[in-house]
Amino acid sequence: MDQVPQVPAVMNKTSSSSSSRFRRVCVFCGSSPGKKAAYQVAAVQLGHHLVERGIDLVYGGGSVGLMGLVSRAVHTGGGGVLGIVPKAVLPRELIGDTPGETKAVAGMHQRKAEMARHSDAFIALPGGYGTLEELLEVMAWAQLGIHTKPVGLLNVDGYYDSLLSFIDTAVQEGFVTPAARRSIVAAHTPHDLLHSLEDYSSLSR
Repeated sequence: MDQVPQVPAVMNKTSSSSSSRFRRVCVFCGSSPGKKAAYQVAAVQLGHHLVERGIDLVYGGGSVGLMGLVSRAVHTGGGGVLGIVPKAVLPRELIGDTPGETKAVAGMHQRKAEMARHSDAFIALPGGYGTLEELLEVMAWAQLGIHTKPVGLLNVDGYYDSLLSFIDTAVQEGFVTPAARRSIVAAHTPHDLLHSLEDYSSLSR
Protein backbone atom coordinates (compact mmCIF):
# COMPACT_ATOMS: atom_id res chain seq x y z
CA MET A 1 0.00 0.00 0.00
CA ASP A 2 1.27 3.48 -0.80
CA GLN A 3 2.28 5.72 2.06
CA VAL A 4 -0.15 8.59 2.56
CA PRO A 5 1.50 11.84 1.37
CA GLN A 6 1.36 14.82 3.67
CA VAL A 7 -1.38 17.25 2.70
CA PRO A 8 -1.20 20.87 3.90
CA ALA A 9 -4.09 21.75 6.20
CA VAL A 10 -6.47 24.57 5.44
CA MET A 11 -7.58 27.12 8.00
CA ASN A 12 -9.69 25.77 10.85
CA LYS A 13 -13.42 26.17 11.10
CA THR A 14 -13.41 29.16 13.41
CA SER A 15 -11.27 31.28 11.06
CA SER A 16 -12.83 30.15 7.77
CA SER A 17 -13.43 32.81 5.15
CA SER A 18 -15.78 30.53 3.19
CA SER A 19 -19.34 29.61 4.02
CA SER A 20 -21.78 27.03 2.72
CA ARG A 21 -25.52 26.56 2.58
CA PHE A 22 -24.83 22.95 3.61
CA ARG A 23 -24.72 22.38 7.35
CA ARG A 24 -23.75 18.71 7.15
CA VAL A 25 -22.57 16.54 4.26
CA CYS A 26 -22.71 12.75 4.30
CA VAL A 27 -19.59 11.06 2.94
CA PHE A 28 -19.63 7.44 1.72
CA CYS A 29 -16.18 5.86 1.36
CA GLY A 30 -14.12 2.73 1.80
CA SER A 31 -12.97 1.20 5.07
CA SER A 32 -9.85 0.35 3.04
CA PRO A 33 -7.34 3.04 2.02
CA GLY A 34 -7.18 1.68 -1.53
CA LYS A 35 -4.01 0.99 -3.48
CA LYS A 36 -3.46 4.51 -4.82
CA ALA A 37 -2.13 7.28 -2.62
CA ALA A 38 -4.35 9.65 -4.64
CA TYR A 39 -7.45 8.17 -2.94
CA GLN A 40 -5.98 8.82 0.48
CA VAL A 41 -4.90 12.34 -0.40
CA ALA A 42 -8.38 13.11 -1.73
CA ALA A 43 -9.99 11.91 1.51
CA VAL A 44 -7.79 14.20 3.60
CA GLN A 45 -8.28 17.13 1.22
CA LEU A 46 -12.05 16.66 1.31
CA GLY A 47 -11.96 16.80 5.10
CA HIS A 48 -9.95 20.03 4.97
CA HIS A 49 -12.32 21.64 2.48
CA LEU A 50 -15.36 20.70 4.56
CA VAL A 51 -13.78 22.42 7.56
CA GLU A 52 -12.86 25.45 5.49
CA ARG A 53 -16.49 25.87 4.43
CA GLY A 54 -17.89 25.26 7.90
CA ILE A 55 -19.53 21.96 6.92
CA ASP A 56 -19.80 19.13 9.44
CA LEU A 57 -19.30 15.48 8.46
CA VAL A 58 -21.78 12.61 8.66
CA TYR A 59 -20.31 9.20 7.82
CA GLY A 60 -20.35 5.50 8.62
CA GLY A 61 -18.36 5.76 11.83
CA GLY A 62 -15.27 3.71 10.97
CA SER A 63 -11.78 4.83 11.95
CA VAL A 64 -9.85 2.87 9.32
CA GLY A 65 -9.20 3.37 5.62
CA LEU A 66 -10.60 6.40 3.83
CA MET A 67 -13.31 6.66 6.49
CA GLY A 68 -10.68 7.25 9.13
CA LEU A 69 -8.73 9.73 7.02
CA VAL A 70 -11.65 12.01 6.19
CA SER A 71 -13.11 11.91 9.71
CA ARG A 72 -9.80 12.70 11.39
CA ALA A 73 -9.15 15.54 8.95
CA VAL A 74 -12.49 17.14 9.82
CA HIS A 75 -12.18 16.54 13.55
CA THR A 76 -8.59 17.79 13.74
CA GLY A 77 -9.60 20.93 11.85
CA GLY A 78 -12.32 21.74 14.38
CA GLY A 79 -15.32 20.48 12.40
CA GLY A 80 -18.15 18.37 13.74
CA VAL A 81 -18.14 14.63 13.04
CA LEU A 82 -21.13 12.32 13.42
CA GLY A 83 -20.53 8.62 12.84
CA ILE A 84 -23.59 6.38 12.39
CA VAL A 85 -22.74 2.77 13.24
CA PRO A 86 -24.89 -0.39 13.43
CA LYS A 87 -24.51 -2.06 16.82
CA ALA A 88 -23.82 -5.42 15.18
CA VAL A 89 -20.59 -4.16 13.55
CA LEU A 90 -19.31 -1.90 16.33
CA PRO A 91 -16.57 -4.29 17.52
CA ARG A 92 -15.28 -4.96 14.00
CA GLU A 93 -15.63 -1.51 12.46
CA LEU A 94 -14.53 0.83 15.23
CA ILE A 95 -10.82 0.15 15.39
CA GLY A 96 -8.76 2.68 17.29
CA ASP A 97 -10.05 6.09 18.36
CA THR A 98 -13.07 7.26 16.39
CA PRO A 99 -13.22 11.07 16.32
CA GLY A 100 -16.30 13.09 17.14
CA GLU A 101 -19.74 11.76 18.04
CA THR A 102 -20.81 8.18 17.43
CA LYS A 103 -24.46 7.19 17.19
CA ALA A 104 -25.29 3.48 17.42
CA VAL A 105 -28.30 2.20 15.43
CA ALA A 106 -30.00 -1.18 15.16
CA GLY A 107 -28.90 -2.16 11.66
CA MET A 108 -27.72 -1.17 8.20
CA HIS A 109 -31.11 0.09 6.97
CA GLN A 110 -31.47 2.43 9.93
CA ARG A 111 -27.88 3.54 9.45
CA LYS A 112 -28.55 4.75 5.90
CA ALA A 113 -31.79 6.45 6.92
CA GLU A 114 -30.06 8.28 9.78
CA MET A 115 -27.12 9.34 7.61
CA ALA A 116 -29.53 10.77 5.05
CA ARG A 117 -31.72 12.46 7.65
CA HIS A 118 -28.81 14.34 9.17
CA SER A 119 -27.30 15.47 5.83
CA ASP A 120 -27.91 18.20 3.25
CA ALA A 121 -25.87 16.56 0.47
CA PHE A 122 -23.98 13.34 -0.26
CA ILE A 123 -20.43 12.71 -1.47
CA ALA A 124 -18.92 9.37 -2.46
CA LEU A 125 -15.18 8.87 -2.31
CA PRO A 126 -13.76 5.69 -3.84
CA GLY A 127 -14.96 2.55 -2.10
CA GLY A 128 -16.26 -0.96 -2.60
CA TYR A 129 -19.59 -2.78 -2.26
CA GLY A 130 -20.68 -0.89 0.84
CA THR A 131 -19.95 2.50 -0.67
CA LEU A 132 -21.75 1.63 -3.89
CA GLU A 133 -24.76 0.24 -2.02
CA GLU A 134 -25.12 3.43 0.02
CA LEU A 135 -24.55 5.63 -3.01
CA LEU A 136 -27.02 3.84 -5.28
CA GLU A 137 -29.70 3.92 -2.61
CA VAL A 138 -29.60 7.71 -2.20
CA MET A 139 -29.54 8.02 -6.01
CA ALA A 140 -32.66 5.84 -6.22
CA TRP A 141 -34.32 7.91 -3.49
CA ALA A 142 -33.65 11.04 -5.57
CA GLN A 143 -35.34 9.51 -8.61
CA LEU A 144 -38.33 8.51 -6.45
CA GLY A 145 -38.62 12.03 -5.08
CA ILE A 146 -37.83 10.98 -1.51
CA HIS A 147 -35.21 13.73 -1.33
CA THR A 148 -33.91 16.58 -3.48
CA LYS A 149 -30.40 16.62 -2.05
CA PRO A 150 -27.46 16.63 -4.49
CA VAL A 151 -25.20 13.60 -4.82
CA GLY A 152 -21.51 14.13 -5.56
CA LEU A 153 -18.98 11.66 -6.91
CA LEU A 154 -15.36 12.45 -6.07
CA ASN A 155 -14.03 10.86 -9.23
CA VAL A 156 -10.39 10.49 -8.19
CA ASP A 157 -8.22 9.32 -11.09
CA GLY A 158 -11.37 8.35 -13.02
CA TYR A 159 -12.49 5.83 -10.37
CA TYR A 160 -16.17 6.43 -11.15
CA ASP A 161 -15.89 6.76 -14.94
CA SER A 162 -17.43 3.34 -15.57
CA LEU A 163 -20.30 4.01 -13.14
CA LEU A 164 -21.07 7.35 -14.81
CA SER A 165 -21.00 5.64 -18.20
CA PHE A 166 -23.46 3.02 -16.95
CA ILE A 167 -25.80 5.72 -15.60
CA ASP A 168 -25.70 7.58 -18.92
CA THR A 169 -26.60 4.36 -20.71
CA ALA A 170 -29.45 3.79 -18.26
CA VAL A 171 -30.78 7.27 -19.08
CA GLN A 172 -30.55 6.58 -22.82
CA GLU A 173 -32.40 3.29 -22.37
CA GLY A 174 -35.15 4.86 -20.26
CA PHE A 175 -34.35 3.33 -16.88
CA VAL A 176 -33.10 6.53 -15.19
CA THR A 177 -34.81 9.87 -15.64
CA PRO A 178 -32.82 12.84 -16.94
CA ALA A 179 -33.77 14.77 -13.79
CA ALA A 180 -32.34 12.02 -11.58
CA ARG A 181 -29.15 12.04 -13.68
CA ARG A 182 -28.80 15.81 -13.18
CA SER A 183 -28.83 15.35 -9.42
CA ILE A 184 -25.50 13.50 -9.70
CA VAL A 185 -22.50 15.83 -9.72
CA ALA A 186 -18.99 14.54 -10.50
CA ALA A 187 -15.59 16.20 -10.22
CA HIS A 188 -11.98 15.10 -9.89
CA THR A 189 -11.02 17.25 -6.88
CA PRO A 190 -12.75 18.06 -3.57
CA HIS A 191 -12.54 21.80 -4.32
CA ASP A 192 -14.30 21.46 -7.68
CA LEU A 193 -16.86 19.00 -6.36
CA LEU A 194 -17.94 21.20 -3.46
CA HIS A 195 -18.24 24.19 -5.81
CA SER A 196 -20.41 22.14 -8.17
CA LEU A 197 -22.61 20.86 -5.34
CA GLU A 198 -23.12 24.43 -4.11
CA ASP A 199 -24.05 25.53 -7.64
CA TYR A 200 -26.51 22.64 -7.98
CA SER A 201 -28.09 23.46 -4.64
CA SER A 202 -28.43 27.11 -5.61
CA LEU A 203 -30.02 26.34 -9.00
CA SER A 204 -32.42 23.80 -7.48
CA ARG A 205 -33.93 26.33 -5.08
